[in-house]
Amino acid sequence: MSSEPLSQKEIEDRLRELPGWAVEDDRLVRTYRLAGHLAAGALVAHIVVVQDELDHHSDLTLGYNTVRVSVNTHSAGDRVTDTDFTLAERVEALSPAHGAS
Repeated sequence: MSSEPLSQKEIEDRLRELPGWAVEDDRLVRTYRLAGHLAAGALVAHIVVVQDELDHHSDLTLGYNTVRVSVNTHSAGDRVTDTDFTLAERVEALSPAHGAS
């Protein structure tokens, strides 16, 4: 995975494949809604496992029935990279198992 910042066009192209995700303030972000707090906490725990596997960590915000994921790559000048999209794709793939929308 490359840690080079992606161009605006590359980001826009990749976002087309990740509905619900957006870029805000040079961060790749998405908020998931879940059935309740336990489901939201379980999603956070699952995301943490993936982050450790990738050795790439996002900011996670746990609400009563929401989880917000916000990530960029510090070593790339706090910009969005391929590594951020890899993490987002993994999170997107596991979220349905938690009932996230």
